[in-house]
Amino acid sequence: MKLYVIVPLCALFALTQQAPSSECSCELTTSEKLFPHHKLVAVENSALKCNSDITPQKVAELDSLLLGLELRLPQLQEDVSMFERENDGQLYGVISLQVIENELMQINQLVARLKSATLSHQRLTANTTEQLEDLKAEMQELESYDTMRVVNIQRTNQRLKKDLDQCKSGLYPTTEPIQPPRGNCPHGQFLNITGPRVYTAGEYPGSYKYGAWGRNPKPEAGKESWYWLVMMTSGNKFSNYVRFYSSLSSLIVGVSAPGNVLIHTANPTTNTIQGPNVVLYGEALYYNCYNQDTVCRFNLTTKTVINFQLPKGTRFNSKGNFCHLDECYPFTDLDLATDESGVWVIYTTTQDFGNLVLSKVEESELLRLGQTWRTSLYKQGVTNTFMACGVLYATRYVNKEVEEIFYSFDTTTREERFNVGVFISKMSPNIQSLNYSPVDQMLHAYCDSYMVSYKVLFG
Repeated sequence: MKLYVIVPLCALFALTQQAPSSECSCELTTSEKLFPHHKLVAVENSALKCNSDITPQKVAELDSLLLGLELRLPQLQEDVSMFERENDGQLYGVISLQVIENELMQINQLVARLKSATLSHQRLTANTTEQLEDLKAEMQELESYDTMRVVNIQRTNQRLKKDLDQCKSGLYPTTEPIQPPRGNCPHGQFLNITGPRVYTAGEYPGSYKYGAWGRNPKPEAGKESWYWLVMMTSGNKFSNYVRFYSSLSSLIVGVSAPGNVLIHTANPTTNTIQGPNVVLYGEALYYNCYNQDTVCRFNLTTKTVINFQLPKGTRFNSKGNFCHLDECYPFTDLDLATDESGVWVIYTTTQDFGNLVLSKVEESELLRLGQTWRTSLYKQGVTNTFMACGVLYATRYVNKEVEEIFYSFDTTTREERFNVGVFISKMSPNIQSLNYSPVDQMLHAYCDSYMVSYKVLFG
């Protein structure tokens, strides 16, 4: 028979002082079951594994493949119909058949990738469902150790807090957020960003962290569906060519039928590309010239380059980059942008104390700057900019999952806003470049070697 004695703490101290050389031991016996900490650790590890297995990237990959297939099939149907109408049984017919054969091959590649991704998703779904059932059972078992009903009380408190918040919202309704400025836009007012619509590693998965991609706002006849890609192939800083794809599905699959257009065989060298902020407009590629505070225009037809000097004091060679608290993006001093009206350049100068400066590029035979606007926004507090309908938008880093379009400058009214409040759901921590396409109102982002696109909503 065991004797249980409750000894006051002060008595224990007194005992210790009276007999410092003796040892005192107590035996504690409890009727409660010991909490199985090892089971809790196992549950936490299983939950972490589930989170690592299911990522937004895997979901977006399937959507991108479906979108590519959806766009590719009507094009094939149109080409087959044209072949049936215009087949002359000679050289034209042979070429048309070859085009159709290439399209079928690309569609088969898309279908194969889609089938593989679907099977992978099915296996993942089955495994995750089983894991979640196991986790649920284990959590219910662990809850049985909660004899003081702490978990139930916490749930009740959370439910009461939610009801209280809803009650407060009813009594004091929140005001509508201030909308971004309208500008002179044929689509209406800029409202939001949705997506991503496309998420792909393309032809060189994981190879080049910095780059840019998009569509030509002013395409040549027959090239309306083409996409372009520029990757910083030398040290994540420089490039000497632009790569073309005949369609979005070709870009997703990684089949570049038109191939590369080379600016120069050396990389880098005079008048090659420096930094990822590149745009294509008409039959020309616009970019920051290597080792200069100038804008280059590379003519895709004549393969010639002309350039123009930016204002004195323009920061270049990584002295006026886009930044956030943890990182600056090298050689992003100059940002080129396109919208419904043409080409723009965003930069900063020493006399503007690092604030953003916006200039319109005049697309005459002799390249030059047009009208210029000065803002009160500090450039190194910004991660990216883009233009839409004559309005400059700027983004900032929120966290690894979210980027915020927080600022706008209307070139028509000269009105600045710092409370745009439109959020972009990111597929990787950093966005190295943003390009708006007025052709389909898509925002094309290059993110740590991945190509992602978002739909811009107007209304």
